[in-house]
Amino acid sequence: MWDPGQYLSFADERSRPFFDLAGRIGAPNPGYVVDLGCGPGQLTASLAERWREATVLGIDSSAEMIGAATAARYGGDDLAGRLSFKVGDVRDFKPGRPVDVIISNAVLQWVPEHVSLMPRWSEQLAPGGWLAFQLPGNFDQPSHAVLRELAGSNEWRDRLAGVELNRQAGEPAAYLDLLTRTGLVVDAWETTYLHVLHGPDPVTDWYKGTGLRPVLAALAPADAEEFVRQYGERVRTAYPAAAYGTVLPFRRVFVVAHKP
Repeated sequence: MWDPGQYLSFADERSRPFFDLAGRIGAPNPGYVVDLGCGPGQLTASLAERWREATVLGIDSSAEMIGAATAARYGGDDLAGRLSFKVGDVRDFKPGRPVDVIISNAVLQWVPEHVSLMPRWSEQLAPGGWLAFQLPGNFDQPSHAVLRELAGSNEWRDRLAGVELNRQAGEPAAYLDLLTRTGLVVDAWETTYLHVLHGPDPVTDWYKGTGLRPVLAALAPADAEEFVRQYGERVRTAYPAAAYGTVLPFRRVFVVAHKP
């Protein structure tokens, strides 16, 4: 379902929240770091470069993403033996030993009932360990409203029956309450980025790398092309271009939690 090349076409914009999240992790010298939902792996590699003594593992459910991450050989021989990737479902994550840092970047919006994972992940932390995650919260924005309306329309409903769209974030306060009750010290916040995108249909191109993926995977090529055409027509109206580009407001919810 996932296309690493399409996803990375907005690499700078997609990377910024990761670094905003990781920058709040106060682990001085962790030994074991896990990136749950690592995608094509370039951000996972940055963790291995930051923590030079750590073993870093990236896990993703997409074989295409893990294939791209493995083939890239990030850091070459310098990171060999410390950085690895494997296919796996974040819901099934069971480390063989306590983890010093668990990070999950823009993944949990795809996981049904993802809040049920939080207590389990907190239990998997080593003493002094850190849990950090961020996920988008744009369910009420035109980008998602158009997608839901089209998928539920008479034209597309039957062909997209059973396709699960992403679910988006809960409120920061809800995550803070849940994780504080597990004994963690929690910092939770939200940020709305104003991405200035370029090209004739940049918002559609953005969502072709993420939110549209389940739809595109479910449809025959000609149908997928027609769905994207209809989606693009509507979002270009919702996000009009200015002389300097098209502004895509994009809200994200962040949580960084520390185990005393």
